[in-house]
This record gives sequence, C-alpha cells and structure tokens, in this order.
Amino acid sequence: MKEIDLRSDTVTRPTKEMLQAIMTANVGDDVYKEDPTVNELEKKLAAMFGKDEALFFPTGSMANQAAIKLHTQPGEQLICDKWAHVYNYEGGGVSFNSGVSCKLVDGDRGMITASQVEESINPPDFYHSPLTTLVCLENTTNKGGGACYDLEDIKEIRKVCNKHGLGLHLDGARLFNAIVKNGEDPKDYGKLFDTISVCLSKGLGTPMGSVLIGDKKLMKNAIRVRKVLGGGMRQIGFMAAAGIYALDNHLDRLAKDHERASEIADVLEDQSYVANVEPVETNIVIFYLKNPKHETNFMDQLAVSNIRISNMGQGKLRIVTHLDYTEEMHKHFIETLNGIEL
Repeated sequence: MKEIDLRSDTVTRPTKEMLQAIMTANVGDDVYKEDPTVNELEKKLAAMFGKDEALFFPTGSMANQAAIKLHTQPGEQLICDKWAHVYNYEGGGVSFNSGVSCKLVDGDRGMITASQVEESINPPDFYHSPLTTLVCLENTTNKGGGACYDLEDIKEIRKVCNKHGLGLHLDGARLFNAIVKNGEDPKDYGKLFDTISVCLSKGLGTPMGSVLIGDKKLMKNAIRVRKVLGGGMRQIGFMAAAGIYALDNHLDRLAKDHERASEIADVLEDQSYVANVEPVETNIVIFYLKNPKHETNFMDQLAVSNIRISNMGQGKLRIVTHLDYTEEMHKHFIETLNGIEL
C-alpha cells in the first residue's frame, strides 16, 4: 500500500490534467502585471466573490499578513479567536510585519460571536489601550477541526464592525470547504468582508498559491505590501493555471473529502482507546486518546501500516482528508484503526 499521508490537505500532488494546464500556460512577468494567466485567475476570483480586485500571493500566511497591514497601523489591535491561524501559525507576523497586537477571544471551536467581538473592542478614546481597528475570522477553522461559521453569525459580526468602524478580514484558507458543505454563494462572503484570503494549495490541490480578494479602496496598496513582504513573482502563471484548473474541476469533489472524514470520525468513536472525537463538518477530524501516554504507540502502529497523521500537542490528534486520499486508502485506514490495540 502506498503511503497514506493524512497530516494535511497540503500534501497533494497535481493531477495529470493539472500538470497539463501548468505546462501549457500562457505566461509573462507578473511583477509588471503582464502575466495573462495570473490576471485571469485574479479576475476570476474577484468576480466569484463579487469584489473589486484580487491579488495572487505565494502563500496564505503572506496574504493574511498583507491584509492585516492594509487594515491597520502600528500600535493598533485586531480581534481574533485564541486558535486563529493569524495568531498561532504565522510566525508572529502580526507584530513583526504590522506592529499590531491581538485581542484573543475564547470562542467555540475557533469561532467567535458578535457579542464577544463587541466586548473585546477597546474604548477608542482611552488612549492607554491599543486602538481596535480590525476583526479577523477564520472559515473553516483549522484548530477548530474544520468547523464552519453560520453566515447569519457573520452578519451580526459585520453589524458590530460597521457600528464601531472596524475592518473585517476573512482567513478563508479552507473557505471552499465551507461553501461546498453548506451550499453557499461566494458572493455572500464578498458582501460581508472587506478582504478575503483563499488558499489554492489545500483542498483544491495546487502546488502553491493563495489569493487576496477585496474592495478597491483597500486593495490599491496590496501590490506594494506584497512587494515589501518579498512576494513579487515573475512567470507565476504556471501556478495560476493550476489554480484556474482547480477552481473549474476540484470544487465539487470536496464533498467526498467531507464524507470520508465523517466516516473516519464514526469509526474512531467506536474505538475503546479513543476518549473524544470533535464534531466533524468538513475534511478535518480531531480526536483524543483516553490515555495520552499511548500517543507514541498509536502513531507507531499507524506507521507500520504506512499511515501518517498529525500530533498537534496537548493530546490533540488530527486527520485531514484530501484529493490524493483514495477509496482504497480509506478502506485500509479504517481497517487499521479497527485493528489497533492500546
């Protein structure tokens, strides 16, 4: 059996069809904005979300960091969940790149509410505390196990942002999983958020790339910030072609990843060695062993069957289904889980 790598949906390889799209891409110098395929991808995503502009970035972290820079000034503060990617997994870039601090909210599986946002806003006339200027949401939530926001909850947060003059950014690294899961229209997100970052190299299976989408008044400086962050690229249309192919061909199949993740969760819940499985909505399964001391043994038994998953620390184990996880692999993985003894 070929290695089954379920650490993340970033481990995928391009399909033959995607490779063909890459190899035949029409490219130019994107620093001069002369790469036609990049321009096509950016227009495609801007139109999809009903926004003015979009800009291709090499990574999702850089896209998020650019968005934060566009929304804030040094010394200000953003509000996010305590598990937010922008706080936990972007190398302290919020403070390093923008000079901004984070007000962390104790949300539910990485999701926060409008009332929590309002409670977290510092009084604007109290100059001893940082000025609150931005709210960052994440959908789906990574550390929250692929949980999806209800659009109605986001609408309430938008009202709070409007009331207090705050920007609203969405880290949408796995936004397409939420859109497919809930049958949503991307334009609904475009109406609610000032800026949105979407990742092409997670569930959609491209080798690299994220796109920042937003309103013209904010995006006018995005290319300058990208340059400052070192994100200027040349014939990147090869990767943009992969993104266009993925958007045209890999969106609907995300439902299969969600189905398999749900089936894995059901199997885990039946195992005597598992203490808890968090609710599964999309392609991420987070679970805990009854005895954390057995983690090494558990991971070793998986390795014998050529299976890899993630240990997120504090007893939290993570499985992520994806494009390269086949039905044959799925059956083998379930058989393995049923045969583990701890």
